[in-house]
Amino acid sequence: MGAGFVLAVSLLAHPASAGWVAGEAERTIAFGFDAIVERHLQPVTAQTIALDGLRGLAEIDPQLGVTLDQGRLRLSTTERVVADFPAAPPDDTVGWARITVNAALEASQVSERLRDADAERLYQAVFEGALGKADLFSRYAGAKEAREHRSNRSGFGGIGIKFDLIDGEVRIVEVVDDGPAAKLGLRSGDVITAIDGEAVKGLDRADISNRLRGAVATELVLSLRRGSQMLQFTLRRSLIVPQTVSSSVAGGIAHFKITSFNQRTAYSLENQLKEIRDRLGAGLQGVVLDLRGNPGGLLDKAVAVVDLFVTEGTIISTKGRHPAAANAFEAKPGDIGEDLALVVLVDGRSASAAEIVASALQDAGRAVVVGTNSYGKGTVQTVVRLPNDGEITLTWSRFHAPSGYALHGLGVLPVLCTGGTGQTAAQMVEAAGRGLFPGKPTETLAVWRGTGIEDTELRHRLRDTCPPVRLGDSKLEMELADRLLSNRAAYARALAASAPSRGLEALQTRPSPETGSH
Repeated sequence: MGAGFVLAVSLLAHPASAGWVAGEAERTIAFGFDAIVERHLQPVTAQTIALDGLRGLAEIDPQLGVTLDQGRLRLSTTERVVADFPAAPPDDTVGWARITVNAALEASQVSERLRDADAERLYQAVFEGALGKADLFSRYAGAKEAREHRSNRSGFGGIGIKFDLIDGEVRIVEVVDDGPAAKLGLRSGDVITAIDGEAVKGLDRADISNRLRGAVATELVLSLRRGSQMLQFTLRRSLIVPQTVSSSVAGGIAHFKITSFNQRTAYSLENQLKEIRDRLGAGLQGVVLDLRGNPGGLLDKAVAVVDLFVTEGTIISTKGRHPAAANAFEAKPGDIGEDLALVVLVDGRSASAAEIVASALQDAGRAVVVGTNSYGKGTVQTVVRLPNDGEITLTWSRFHAPSGYALHGLGVLPVLCTGGTGQTAAQMVEAAGRGLFPGKPTETLAVWRGTGIEDTELRHRLRDTCPPVRLGDSKLEMELADRLLSNRAAYARALAASAPSRGLEALQTRPSPETGSH
């Protein structure tokens, strides 16, 4: 008890040591510890994550070490014990949060590095330590970074421009369609000289972004130079969601590049597809979804993208330790792309939500997947907003493809593997038309869909059948997709080779790419 009494006195003398105010820090850390213990995919105790969190302080001061011995928690330097507390019960998140904060505050009395660290640096050290052994995808973001993440997921109040710092000037490089700037006639090439009457010269990119952004429906005054003209606009901010879908059409085939999945991805894809169908009519032969390099994003928007092309059945299911982590997402009929022939492009950087789309369309017998094995990130993260306005992204369930296999550590296997191939697109399509596919994908996929999450050795061997490679914008995959969609026999055989429980005869009854209903 003596150590606890000395600590209480020192906290009164140093209420904000180590950048923390004790009460605020305890609330934030207890909230975070509660979320981790309750929701994480793997069972953990408050004691375990608190010890790992305290060891995270060594990222700030490497001299600090943590031990738990005979029911006492000790934080030490190489020279002395700097904090000594009776351990809380293993599942007491509040107790372990209090110990964590008090130990850091006590250690700051002898550690200059801890004393100089601000609150955000301490939260980062503790939460990254607590999450570090859990998995690769659970992480902490401080308040500033978390606000950026929320903007990317859900949008932000802005005027709909992109700018760059060019030769010391703030130059508009893109104006977003239908945004406030576009509606008032702002143009690419305009130079911003002032925001709300304050000059922007000398400001960095972050400062300029912060001044342009704000609450939806608030106003700002922008001063511009256009050639020799000086102009001024009053703009009302609206919700701006980053564009993730771009499209083009060549030879009757619609190409969609999807860079990530945010709130507007499915909506944008549907609208662009509708415009192309209205314009081409029966001339639309098929669709290519290019997911190469796509790191993922929002689960429900990936589900919505799949639903555009599938009439029924499970799109994806999730399974986790927390009851709310178990879900199954089902397709509903009546969407715009259900009769269209599809090819999906993936590579070694296609992950998470991108893998949901590729696996669901492949397992539904709706798409031919082309490229290399995907990243294999098949876990679901839930985002927990903390009292300090930061957030914890926490792994709490795994994706399972419609055929049942867990995507994590395995990924999606293309039926036409382009990694390291010596064949041209024409040669691969000609072989596919004769039912010849490199690597025997039908047999491999049968094993693929039956392997368990625990069989890591087999899963590694399966991934090696078409190793994940960064393809970027390689022309081979796009040419292969176009040739497949233009060759009905090759497309049907490729589809049959990868779709579970579907024979070639059944697939041949699907409307052809050229004659599907519109």
